[in-house]
Amino acid sequence: MAYDASSIQVLGGLDAVRKRPGMYVGSTSARGLHQLVYEVVDNSVDEAVAGFCKNIKVIIHKDNSVTVIDDGRGIPVDIMPKFGKSALEIVMTKLHAGGKFDHKTYKVSGGLHGVGVSVVNALSDKFHVEVRRDGKVSAQDYERGNPVNEVTEAGTAQDTGTTVLFHPDKDIFDSIEFSFETLSSRLRELAFLNKGLKISLSDERNGKSHEFCYEGGIKSFVEYLNQNKAVLHNLIYIYKEKDNLIVEVALQYNDGYLDNIFSFANNINTIEGGTHLSGFKTALTRTLNTYIEKNKLANERLSSEDVREGLTAVISVKVPEPQFEGQTKTRLGNSDIKGLVDSVVNSELSIFLEENPKVARAIVEKSINASKAREAARKARELVRRKSALDSSSLPGKLADCSSKEPDKCEIFIVEGDSAGGSCKQGRNREFQAVLPLKGKILNVEKARLHKILASAELVTLVTAIGTGVGDSFDISRARYKKLILMCDADVDGAHIRTLLLTFFFRYMKPMIENGYIFIAQPPLYKVSKDRKEHYFYNDDQLNAALKSFGDAEVQRYKGLGEMNPGQLWETTMNPDSRTLIKVTLQDAVEADKVFTILMGEEVAPRREFIEQNARFVKNLDI
Repeated sequence: MAYDASSIQVLGGLDAVRKRPGMYVGSTSARGLHQLVYEVVDNSVDEAVAGFCKNIKVIIHKDNSVTVIDDGRGIPVDIMPKFGKSALEIVMTKLHAGGKFDHKTYKVSGGLHGVGVSVVNALSDKFHVEVRRDGKVSAQDYERGNPVNEVTEAGTAQDTGTTVLFHPDKDIFDSIEFSFETLSSRLRELAFLNKGLKISLSDERNGKSHEFCYEGGIKSFVEYLNQNKAVLHNLIYIYKEKDNLIVEVALQYNDGYLDNIFSFANNINTIEGGTHLSGFKTALTRTLNTYIEKNKLANERLSSEDVREGLTAVISVKVPEPQFEGQTKTRLGNSDIKGLVDSVVNSELSIFLEENPKVARAIVEKSINASKAREAARKARELVRRKSALDSSSLPGKLADCSSKEPDKCEIFIVEGDSAGGSCKQGRNREFQAVLPLKGKILNVEKARLHKILASAELVTLVTAIGTGVGDSFDISRARYKKLILMCDADVDGAHIRTLLLTFFFRYMKPMIENGYIFIAQPPLYKVSKDRKEHYFYNDDQLNAALKSFGDAEVQRYKGLGEMNPGQLWETTMNPDSRTLIKVTLQDAVEADKVFTILMGEEVAPRREFIEQNARFVKNLDI
């Protein structure tokens, strides 16, 4: 099928995009900013899906402009008679203009609305495009969606492809600072979903770079997710094409207690799931229950939660007419996809289980144990509730609550130890600051099921104070505070306690991190007394710079929060006008999962390797 100006259809201008950018890229926050890159890259990936692109390069420049280069066919540049302009200019300046409406140029595509790259153009104060096609280079420049020159011939080309350079408009976005980790996460996904496609990311601001290329596709994705976990069997792979629809599933169980499932539609990460994910879950539950009944392996049916314990899976569907919710495509709505995925997974998985009885027994045994643990967790939860520990009307005795009842204004300090907790309680602003001291190191939830968590007094106290519940009963709308501030000592034990807390939030209260509720306090490391005045410093560089001007000083190295009196804690660590907080964000869920597995999981060898590789980066180590 020829790809030229006749392939481009036009369904309008870009003024509406600048007036309401959130309608097109989700928001003007970091999410919307990074969506600009995804929109450009998705066009290149569509070329790869169509079989015309092998390499994509993404470069973050020092001024936070971004270049995306591909070796696809290149956007058509010939004149569209209806408009008297180059097809390139039409694609870059008109909403709903592109080659993805008739399914001839692209049978499957993530960018179906024809708004992606034109929206990026509209929301950039500088935008440059070059097309390598038919032996020549054609180029055009734009500002805020408006052409500043005609499409011009800029040289000769030995290959084909498209290069886009854009600089986000700082008048539109809250910040134009791109995150290398956030972009890495998405580009890694795209490489997994398109086997053999090479995608590179380089950052001229700091010299970081990644290159992603996976010949195994989503099978490599599951292997990557499970690489530091003890797996129960070899990977199960399902692939089926039917009526121009493609269903692809890779799954593998490990000995952990949480599931890790990713779903995609036309290469788009449907983070809110949709009909393809529902179909998979339904089929998995029914297939395993059918196998259990047929082989008389258990008396009771397993729930969906039971059969997903320890499961790592990737579900990818390719759909000619996907129905996404919104331009940012976080949920798939095609009703027919549920039945198709359900049918395919049920059929193929049933055959696999029959042909691999040892694997089937291992999976079933894992699921049955999960069912028993779930029942134990239910009983533990009921017991705790009878004691009123999880009843919001009966808060923990050690919690010093704030007087305000408005979660948006309230914050809670989760403090290591009763001594520091006492100082915090005395030094806080009682109007909006609550304090919860925890005793010792909490349970490592990476190695524990939910019923063990509900048997841990310190974790139950924490969950009760926060108010959201945990596990099946978790509800972020019930959070009593919108800021949870982890305040631990600046030593090895403090770092360990902080990591245990972060593991708990990541594994069992992930929405708290995703919604930006979790923070880390930054108490000072040093106090310097000079001329009856106290000066506080938060790192060695600050201290050394000050000592050069201070001369002889009395220097105190803080090793515990309990060494500070209430006034000092308020002044340095708790006062919103002067403190420094680190916000915990989830920029790359796959890498975060990998790190928590290494640091807190059962396998010793990966942890030793991680420590050996990263020991030189440790600061403030007490020996």
